[in-house]
Amino acid sequence: MRLYRDFTSQEELDREYDVVAASADAGARIEGWQRRSARVLEQIEVRRGLRYGPTRAEHLDFFPAGPGAPLHIFVHGGYWRRFTAADFAFLAPAVTEAGIALANLNYALCPEVSISEIVRQVRAAVAWCHQRAGDLGIDRERITISGHSAGGHLVAMALATDWPGTYDLPAGILKGGIAISGLFDLAPLRYTWLQPALQLDGDEIDRASPIRRIPGAAPPLTVVVGGAETAEFRRQSRAFLAAWRAAGLEGHWLEPPGLDHFTVLEELERPDSELFGALTECARGG
Repeated sequence: MRLYRDFTSQEELDREYDVVAASADAGARIEGWQRRSARVLEQIEVRRGLRYGPTRAEHLDFFPAGPGAPLHIFVHGGYWRRFTAADFAFLAPAVTEAGIALANLNYALCPEVSISEIVRQVRAAVAWCHQRAGDLGIDRERITISGHSAGGHLVAMALATDWPGTYDLPAGILKGGIAISGLFDLAPLRYTWLQPALQLDGDEIDRASPIRRIPGAAPPLTVVVGGAETAEFRRQSRAFLAAWRAAGLEGHWLEPPGLDHFTVLEELERPDSELFGALTECARGG
């Protein structure tokens, strides 16, 4: 019996979607992120724990870059069930030194909340940043967003938001997005080791799968996946970008060769990388 596409067993799907098992040194990479992040939080200017919503998890860390700077919002990954904003502070120095303020979002995790609730929290955070632009000292006309892994999924869902209808905000409050190693069809995850934490059903898969929620209008999006990632991660990214472009939306592709699910994110630490160049171009408006 087919579970998803040509996959007939959980073992097959786990091989494609267990990114830690697919990487030779995932644990060391993650430990390195956390060590570097702890140093950054001690060494550079940051406003920690700014609350954008009513629950304990709804807060962000804001790294300023001078008056009137553009704001780039980063949404972390972890399969919606792991990590905090503080684990990704290591991204801040390169971004702020480029003259771009950074907001690292924190959100509640599965299984305490659903993926749809996490989508709501990320959207609320974007709205909060736009509404509080004066307090933050950023240019509200230059707010962009990126995210890694589950964060890539959340970026795609944020770009599909009805800002006027839901938040009474202008339609174009986000000027661009970058989805790095994202998940755009949640259907296969229902048949993996993740299901006890994610608790996906048919309604949630339909409601929270970006490939089923392509908006009618959206800012430019760059879809990124490492050349050494699993076949399913590369396929999901290609399929989503194809659907995005088929809707008449502007989309760009970036596949850095030789990089896996973890090393691709570290390209954002390197100002000379193609991915960092895509971020600065996005944040500065072209």
